[in-house]
Amino acid sequence: MSKSVMEIQQSFRQLRMVETADGLTDLLRKAEQKSWTYLELLEELTTFELKKREEKSIEKRLNWARFPYHRPIHMFRVEEQDAITERQLKQLREYEWLEQNYNLILLGPPGAGKTLLSVGLGIEAINKGFQVYFITMGELIQLLKTEEYVNKSKIQLKRLRASDLVIIDDIMYMAMDQREATLFFQLVHQLYEQSSLILTSNRSPEEWTEIVGNQGMMTAILDRLLHRVEVIHMNNESHRLKNQQRIFKD
Repeated sequence: MSKSVMEIQQSFRQLRMVETADGLTDLLRKAEQKSWTYLELLEELTTFELKKREEKSIEKRLNWARFPYHRPIHMFRVEEQDAITERQLKQLREYEWLEQNYNLILLGPPGAGKTLLSVGLGIEAINKGFQVYFITMGELIQLLKTEEYVNKSKIQLKRLRASDLVIIDDIMYMAMDQREATLFFQLVHQLYEQSSLILTSNRSPEEWTEIVGNQGMMTAILDRLLHRVEVIHMNNESHRLKNQQRIFKD
């Protein structure tokens, strides 16, 4: 005796094909209307399941990323600024730099579009299968200081360390004491050549040592952050690191 649709749906759920189970009635209706062959029906069932799983995976990774807002990369208007060309943006959107663990540093005053660009790149990276984590510098320092005894901090930092791309917004906007600088250095060391970083700041790297107050510690941090990096000055001219390996070629 053939099974009912509800029984088949239950079988799909037992096989953990929940999306197919939920959409089975509509898929069978389409199969009848379009006279699908058995092979075409199987193809539609598997494609439907994989597509729905990917959509849920993207939604989960977007939630984990903790973006301050959802603004895709197309909302960043290249023509409204002169910090980056259309060709360079296209190169960034190919994400070879992310696969090679390059970093990006976006410098400029408030309102220059640093966070908008970083969020846009982060959202698109998630859509391409990467895991991304967004955090402000202030939030990061608080997590690092409470990791040992606050479970929520442990969970968030575990996700951060497992990410392919970590976006730290407003880095070095305020002074750090010795313990905070040490914790930040340890994190940068852990992420070094394992994950890519996008850092936004309204201060140039030349000023970061003054904020940290420990030249040796800041030099060690900069050595890792600036080894393989592209520094983009958004509405702000600067000079930095003539010998670093770069993403954009002259």
